[in-house]
Order: sequence, then structure tokens, then C-alpha cells
Amino acid sequence: MTGYSGDISVTKAWDDLVSASNATLIDVRSTAEWTFVGVPDLEPIGKAAIFVAWNEFPSGRVLEDFSERLRVELDTRGIGTDAPLYFICRSGQRSRNAAIAATAAGYLNCFNVMDGFEGALDPAGHRASDGSWKAAGLPWRQS
Repeated sequence: MTGYSGDISVTKAWDDLVSASNATLIDVRSTAEWTFVGVPDLEPIGKAAIFVAWNEFPSGRVLEDFSERLRVELDTRGIGTDAPLYFICRSGQRSRNAAIAATAAGYLNCFNVMDGFEGALDPAGHRASDGSWKAAGLPWRQS
């Protein structure tokens, strides 16, 4: 676990978001995923997720200005470098890379939400697998 604070489950991330006032969820998926798949809903705990794409859709090219766009979003909300930051994507890979990049940019408590919003593909080729935000029954909404 080099380069960030580690991988945690969606339920641990939710518990931390509930209990720590400065804990922040950052969704690094694409605009298409946010629009068509849905997003974590933190309204029940009086918070809002931050949306900063890790890569470009549909090319998949990593956006080189990720750390700067993240810094702007966090600074705008008054979130300091010591706040616990929980990065989530579809299944945990992009969010791990985002947590590593944020740590390199000076943020001290960056966690990857393993299994992500939808998780890995199940044997039938569907997502929302065990361990994911959706499968855990955590709040989410779709436009």
C-alpha cells in the first residue's frame, strides 16, 4: 500500500463520512457514469460528494490536471490537506490512482474505496457486485 493511506470497504467509508465532519467523498468516474449509472447520495448525512473525473470519456485518457482540479474543488469547500478523503470509481482502480495522485499533491489521508460504486463484473457480466456501494444498499441517486 505505497503512495496513499490504503484501501477500505464502502461500509467503512460510509461510517467515516458519517462520523467525521471533514471526511469527503470524491467520485472520480466520468460524466457519462455520473449521468447514466448514478451517484452516491450523501444528502442523508448532510454532505455532498465532489465530482472530479480521473480520465476523459470516451478515450480513457488520464486527465493530467486532475490534482489541480481536485485542489480547486477542495479549496472552494474549505477542505484542508489533513481531511480524510475517500476516492471512489466504478470498481476501485481509478480511485486508487486518484488517491495516489492526491497523496503526491500533498493530501495526507487519501483512501481508495475498494469495490467502488458498482464493483467487479459478476459471472453473468453484470455489476453491482458484493462489496460495492450499490450492493451494500448505501444511498445513491440517478438522473
